[in-house]
Amino acid sequence: MPDVFSDHRELLFSVVYNILGSVADTEDVLQETWLAWTGRAGSAGAEPVENPRAYLVRVAVNRALAQRATITRRKETYVGPWLPEPIVRPLVAGDTADGADAVERAESVSMALLVVLETLTPLERAVFVLHEVFGYAHTEIAEILGRSPAAVRQLAHRAREHVQARRPRYEPDPQVRRQVTERFLAATLGGDLEALLELLAPEVTLWGDGGAQGAGGSRPMQGREKVARLLAALAARPGPGLRVAYRRTNGDPSALLLAGDDPYAVVVLDLTPDDQQVCGIYVVANPEKLSHVG
Repeated sequence: MPDVFSDHRELLFSVVYNILGSVADTEDVLQETWLAWTGRAGSAGAEPVENPRAYLVRVAVNRALAQRATITRRKETYVGPWLPEPIVRPLVAGDTADGADAVERAESVSMALLVVLETLTPLERAVFVLHEVFGYAHTEIAEILGRSPAAVRQLAHRAREHVQARRPRYEPDPQVRRQVTERFLAATLGGDLEALLELLAPEVTLWGDGGAQGAGGSRPMQGREKVARLLAALAARPGPGLRVAYRRTNGDPSALLLAGDDPYAVVVLDLTPDDQQVCGIYVVANPEKLSHVG
């Protein structure tokens, strides 16, 4: 029976991670789900589970919703901006959105969208993830959450409107994103203020998540001039010699900064709808959030 859980583990990880934005918490929820499954499957008096997939998703989603309360409390005392834990994968030659492995693309939505999902209520987020990302019908979600289909439709409507207002749907060209990421890193590490001013959109926002241990700001910074001058100033300061490895983070081309062999930061860029400028910069430098990055 444990093989049944293994068969669905990738799906469960994907769903839970998109609800929580934390790899460590996702693994905890999956462990609890596995224990629930083995306890149910190994019980002599229990009725057989007719639909193991539906059962496992229901248990995992509800455990994830319970875990959201813990994450919310943790965020209340978090130092600086909070970003999701990145899922980093190799960036292979010729990688495109269409050619990317289907499982990896399903693992997570983009870093930018995950930041928007943090502004939803836990139930709205769960409904959005299940319906918009994984294609569950409202009736199926109602069974998972123990809500009426009408209530789920209302949650879905609110979540979709909220997300759409903050994150209009468009698909940046992965090759362009990779090229812009390379230009951005060259300008940033080289302290090239003029190149940064050319690359950044007027209302660009920089999120630097260093937690209490890594490098990061106390709050997100907005505005081309402020962000460009900060990045140029940081490049002028003495620090660890960094090298850049290009990767895919949450499905999108990105950069992994390494100090020796150790991860120092993950950098993900969000582009304007015309793919011409950088409108969002997400830097995860909290060592705890990089502990699973190889």
